[in-house]
Amino acid sequence: MHFSGCCRTTAMGILPHTDIERAIDLALTLDIPFWPQLPRYSFYEDMYAQVSEHFPGIRVDEEKQRLQLNLDAFYEELLDYAQKSATEEVFQLSPKYSAALHAFLTRELTGYYAIRGQCIGPLSFGLKITTEDLKPIIYNEEVREFLFDFIAHKVNTQYRQLRAAHSNAFVWVDEPGLEILFGSFTGYTSDRAKADFARFLASIEGPKGVHLCGNPDWSFLLKGLDLDILSIDVFGNGHIFTRYAEEIKAFLEERRIICWGIVPTLTEELSGESVASLVARLEAFWEYLVLRGVEKELILRQAWLAPARCCLVNADGFVTVEKAFATLRAVSHYLQEKYHLCE
Repeated sequence: MHFSGCCRTTAMGILPHTDIERAIDLALTLDIPFWPQLPRYSFYEDMYAQVSEHFPGIRVDEEKQRLQLNLDAFYEELLDYAQKSATEEVFQLSPKYSAALHAFLTRELTGYYAIRGQCIGPLSFGLKITTEDLKPIIYNEEVREFLFDFIAHKVNTQYRQLRAAHSNAFVWVDEPGLEILFGSFTGYTSDRAKADFARFLASIEGPKGVHLCGNPDWSFLLKGLDLDILSIDVFGNGHIFTRYAEEIKAFLEERRIICWGIVPTLTEELSGESVASLVARLEAFWEYLVLRGVEKELILRQAWLAPARCCLVNADGFVTVEKAFATLRAVSHYLQEKYHLCE
């Protein structure tokens, strides 16, 4: 499946809402809506907690809002997991872990260009979640192998659920932990991570996408991986990302999508911007690429737009985030009109 860009809109999954229906209503204002993750509604909707359902040995401490792997329990529970994993239900998100997904699937979705889900990626989960001795589980070879397989099953099961509601569905993985791979302190090298991640992507059904708000070595994602969609915070990192012009050009020429996160969601940042200033900022990044041999038509043809990142820290709760979504739609409309996109 090849997507067209045309500055269509989508967004990352996390929203600050506690009202499920209002959050879904907001997601449905975009060209490519998504089911929201609502960690303020429940800790089980936190993206790390959410994927951990039925992971052997994982212990959820709702009061302290943390996860940890009990290694002895992991091995003890593997047999029971192996028996249950023959059925797809073990990989489905239950209403306890995602009330929003189940509510989203009851909506009328067929009129949208596409629909999207999300799941925390194995690299980030493995680097963040620790065993009881505080070692990230990605350093344990047996656990790491299981982790990649487990999350692949989670992604594929979710994809099938979404595909039943819309023929043009996909699930991207969130990988905020990718930045950590390129620090000198990590004991899990980027070369090993890339090989593991490539195998993970090869096991994923449907279009393959990655979203992250951080600033890794962009070559890791732009070259040598079977990615269809790369979603980034270009508002904060565009000046660095666009330095990879050669890799970006090759990525786009293979009919892959870059989702340009251009609208800030932090109150202080959004209040200082307008539709015109955000369009100018985005077009400056694009012109930088054009001067380095990337055709403007190619950029537009393979471009989606999104908020720059999720935001749970604004004092006004969901107000700024909803304003950011409205601003995003206005930026998209302006660019579609200017460049006669999707006509």
